[in-house]
Amino acid sequence: MTSDPLSIEISVQQVQELQQAGDEFLFIDCRETVEYGIAKIEGTQLIPMNEIPTRIAEIEDHRDKRIVVHCHHGGRSMQVTQYLRQQGFEKTQNMAGGIDVWSQEIDAAIPRY
Repeated sequence: MTSDPLSIEISVQQVQELQQAGDEFLFIDCRETVEYGIAKIEGTQLIPMNEIPTRIAEIEDHRDKRIVVHCHHGGRSMQVTQYLRQQGFEKTQNMAGGIDVWSQEIDAAIPRY
C-alpha cells in the first residue's frame, strides 16, 4: 500500500491544523541557536541547518513519518527539506514563510526579528 507523497511545502495554517488535530509529526527548527533564543514555536526541536547531517541519527525514528521544517523565512528550511528527502525522509515538508509568517498569521506573541 503506497500513500500519496506529501507536497514539499506546507502552509502555517496547515501546520496549525495538524497541531490542533493532535497529529504526530516532528517539527524541526533549523535556525541558529541565537535565533531560537529570540523567538520559537512551542513543540519544535532545534537542529541548526549546519548540524542536520551530523545529527540525522536523532531523527531516524521519523524516517517514515511526517517531518515539518521551518526557519526564519523558509529558505534554509527548504534546503533542509530537500536534503532530508534525498536521505530517504520522503514525508519531510517545508513550512512556507517560516516563523516570520507564523508570527504574523498564527501567533502574534512570537516576536518578529
